[in-house]
Amino acid sequence: MDELVEMAREVQAEAHVPYSDYPVGAALRTADGTVYVGCNIENANYSNSLHAEEVAIAEAVKEGHREFDALAVSSAARDGVTPCGMCRQTLSEFCDEDLPVVCDEGDGPDGGVETSEYTLGELLPDTITEEMLD
Repeated sequence: MDELVEMAREVQAEAHVPYSDYPVGAALRTADGTVYVGCNIENANYSNSLHAEEVAIAEAVKEGHREFDALAVSSAARDGVTPCGMCRQTLSEFCDEDLPVVCDEGDGPDGGVETSEYTLGELLPDTITEEMLD
């Protein structure tokens, strides 16, 4: 998972964050091992801003992927940021509740990456599903 965290860190350099100065990167791995990255893209109208996880999943879906096996999220603050509720719901459209979500806690004393890990189901219990809409 360290490789996914590193990819999430690297894409932060592309973030457009003139309002929050809080760059976030995400790396989403598909079932076949392809990785898509995304960064946050802010807009003066905050509701039009794009989140890193949204950008990564949109790119993957656009390329035909519908199965995912891991997500890493990192902010420049290395504060263990987790996907927001909106991103969790979007992920649940394509991912099982056991999807590992790895959150960057920064570099440890040994120089390795420290993370916290959750499942999507832990982050979003009782998600809204297609079955609920029937």
